[in-house]
Amino acid sequence: MLRGAGAATIGSLLLPLSAQAAARFTIGETDFLLDGQRLQIRCGEMHFARVPREYWQHRLKAIKAMGLNTVCAYLFWNYHEWREGRFDWQGQRDAAEFCRLAQQEGLWVILRPGPYACAEWEMGGLPWWLLKQPGDAFLRTRDANFVQPARRYMKEVGRILGPQQITHGGPILMVQVENEYGFFGEDLSYMREMRGMLQDAGFDVPLFQCNPTNAVVKSHIDGLFNVVNFGSDPVAGFKVLDQVQKGPRMCGEYYSGWFDTWGAPHRRGSANGAVADIQTMLKMNGSFSLYMAHGGTSFGLWGGCDRPFRPDTSSYDYDAPISEAGWTGEKFAAYRDGIKPFLQAGETLPPAPAPNPLIAIKPFALKESCAVADALPANIIRAVSPLPIEQYDISRGLVSYRVTLPAGPAGTLEAAKVRDLAWVSIDGKQVGTMDTRYRRFSVDLPARSKPAVLEILLYTIARVNFGVEIHDRKGLHGPVRFNGQPLENWEIRAIDFDADGVLPPLTWKTGRTQGAAFWRGSFDAAQTGDTFLDMSGWGQGIVWINGRCLGRYWSIGPTQTMYLPGPWIKQGRNEVVVLDLTGPRSARIEGVKAPILDKLRPELDLARPPSKVKPALEGVKPAQEGEFARGAAVQDVMFAQPLKGRQFCLESLDAFDGKQYAAVAELALLGTDGKPLNQSNWTIAYVSSEEATKEDGGALNAINGQATDHWHTAYSGRAATAPGSKHPHRIIIDLGREDVVAGMRYTPRQGPEGVTGRIRHYRAYVGEKLVKG
Repeated sequence: MLRGAGAATIGSLLLPLSAQAAARFTIGETDFLLDGQRLQIRCGEMHFARVPREYWQHRLKAIKAMGLNTVCAYLFWNYHEWREGRFDWQGQRDAAEFCRLAQQEGLWVILRPGPYACAEWEMGGLPWWLLKQPGDAFLRTRDANFVQPARRYMKEVGRILGPQQITHGGPILMVQVENEYGFFGEDLSYMREMRGMLQDAGFDVPLFQCNPTNAVVKSHIDGLFNVVNFGSDPVAGFKVLDQVQKGPRMCGEYYSGWFDTWGAPHRRGSANGAVADIQTMLKMNGSFSLYMAHGGTSFGLWGGCDRPFRPDTSSYDYDAPISEAGWTGEKFAAYRDGIKPFLQAGETLPPAPAPNPLIAIKPFALKESCAVADALPANIIRAVSPLPIEQYDISRGLVSYRVTLPAGPAGTLEAAKVRDLAWVSIDGKQVGTMDTRYRRFSVDLPARSKPAVLEILLYTIARVNFGVEIHDRKGLHGPVRFNGQPLENWEIRAIDFDADGVLPPLTWKTGRTQGAAFWRGSFDAAQTGDTFLDMSGWGQGIVWINGRCLGRYWSIGPTQTMYLPGPWIKQGRNEVVVLDLTGPRSARIEGVKAPILDKLRPELDLARPPSKVKPALEGVKPAQEGEFARGAAVQDVMFAQPLKGRQFCLESLDAFDGKQYAAVAELALLGTDGKPLNQSNWTIAYVSSEEATKEDGGALNAINGQATDHWHTAYSGRAATAPGSKHPHRIIIDLGREDVVAGMRYTPRQGPEGVTGRIRHYRAYVGEKLVKG
C-alpha cells in the first residue's frame, strides 16, 4: 500500500478535487485508467529537439507502427532559455506542435519537463548561466539561486504546455517531477518543492517520479507515483515498486541500447533480451517506456558529456529500434512482433512508414580557409588571472588567452584547470596541448631569448550532464603558473557559438591554412534526400550546412559520419563550413548512404605521453579486505577507521565464477557521513587491464555514475594474455585532492547470475600515492 495513503487510490492523491472531476486519466490500485477503462501504457521515448521538425510526424508514425500507444518527451530547459529570461518555443523548439502531432497520430504523451533531464544533453538540460553563481553544490537543491529561475521556467512550461494536458483536451497523460533524483540526492523536501512548482504552473494531470531500482525506496514520497528505470530484470524492478506503493507497475526507462562517447566502441543492445523483458512486463500487467524508441541526433552543440569527462557523440542512434535516420529494420520488427500478442481486442498496427529518400553526394573539396586567429573578435577582455568563461558571459565556443612571457629558461606551464581542450603556442608555434580528459593541465615550454607571446586556444566541447559534476564551468581557470610563478595580465578573446552554433564573420582566402581554421566548400544537389557526410579525413571540430550548425565530429570515432537530413539540403548550391582544430588530412567530404558508427581511430587523438605508471602497494596496509556478497546488488563497505589520502585502489583477488576477469559497474567512496564523495576531479591513475575491442570495458566506466556499463578486464586479442590479464587486478583512482575516505560503495557488473567479472575476494587501499613512475 502507498504509505500514508489509507484506502484512497493513487490517482485521487495526485489530482486536486477540481481536476478529479474533469479527469479522463487516473491511476488506480492495479491499473492506469482512461475513461474508467484499463490502459496498459506502451511508450517510447523520442526527443523532438533531436529530430528535424520536418520529420517529427514520420518518426511518430514509426513509433505507432512498432506497437506503442504513447510517446515520452523530455524538455531541455537550456534549449528554450539559453539566455536568461529569453524563452524560445518557435520552429524546431515548438513543443506544443509536437504534442499536437502526437495526438494526431493517435499517441498519448508523457511529458518530462525537468528542470533537470540528463539525457546525454548539454549540462543535463540546465542552462549554463546558472553557473555565474558561486558554489559547486547548489544545482538541483533548494538553494534560491537554482529554485527561483527553475520556478520561472516551469511557469513558462505550464503556459505553453498546460493546454496540451488530457484534462484540457490534449494528449499529455502524466508529467514527471525532476529526473532520477535518487541517483543524485536525498533531500525529499527538494522533490516536494519540484512537485509544487508543476502544480503551481497549472499541471493537473497525475505527476510521477522515476528512479533506478536501487533508489526507488529511499526517494519515495507519499502521494507521488513512482516508476522504476532498468535495462534488465523487470521482476526485480517491479518488486521494488511493490514495496512503496499499491498501484500499476511501470518501467519509466527500459534501455533499448546505450549512448556513445568519443573514443569508445559503439554500443549495442540485444533485441532478443529486450523483447523478452518487454513481454515479461506486459504479462505482469506492467507498463513501460523504451529509452530510446528513436534516439536521433544531438544536432548543433547540444551533445552532453559523461563524467568524469567523456563527451558524447553527435549521433544519438542509441542502437534504438528506429535508427538515427528513422529506418525500421530487424530490431524494429522484433519489437513489433513481440508486442503484437498483447494488443487490446480490436487494436491493429499500421504499417511502418517508408524510409525517407537517400542521396549520395560526390566528393567535393573545401578550397577556402580562414584561420581561427583571424576570426577572433576585436573585443578584448582583460584579466589579471583567467576566470571561468561564464563570468565573462561567454556560453561556449573558442577562447584565446594571450599573455607576454619574459625571456628566460625552459620550464613548465601549469593551469589550475582546463575545460576542455587547449592548444598552447609561443609566437604562433604550437608547443603542446592540455586535455581535461586526463587532467593534463601542464605543458613544458622551451627557453626564450626574448619576450614571447604565449597563447592558449581553448575549445569547449560539452558540459557534464550527470552527477554533481554538472557544475562544469568552462575555460582556462587561474592561477596559471610558469615555473611556479603566476602569469598575470591576460588578454581574452572569444568566439561564442551561443545556442545554435552561430558562425562569426569570416574572411576567406584560397588555399590551406595551418592549425585551427574554418574551411569552406560547396556541393550541388539535383534532388534532396538524407545523406551521411563522411568526415573521416578531418580532425576534430564542427560542421555547418547552409549556415545551420549540423554538429561536432572527431576522427577518433566511433562515429565517422554525420547525419544530414534531406530537408536541410537545397536543390542547387549548398555551402558547407567546417571548423577543424587540428587540420584535415584531406580537405574533402562526400555524402554516403549508410552511417559509419563503429570505427575507432585512437592514433588520431591528441598526442599523449606513454604511461609508465605502476602500482606502489608494497608496505601499504589495506584499509579493508574481505569478500563481497554474490549477485548484482549494490554493496556498502565501511572501513574499520576513516583514512586520509588522495588515491584509492580496489584489488580483485578472484571472481565468483572462478575465471581470470574482474569487472566493476560503479565505484563510489564514502565519507564519514556515509554519503558518496564528490567525484568531479577523479581520474584513473592506473588499471591493470581493460577491454577495448569487443566492448567498451574502459576503467572510466567504473567512475562515471552509470551502473549500466562497466569496467571489464581484457578478454580479447593480445591484451587477454598480456601481463596484468589475470588476478590480482587493480584499479587505482586519483581523487584530485586529499580527502577522508570512510568506506566504499561497490556496484557489481549488472546482468543475470553468471556474468563474468563479479569480484569475490578483494582488498581496498587508501593512500597519498599508490602509484609510481
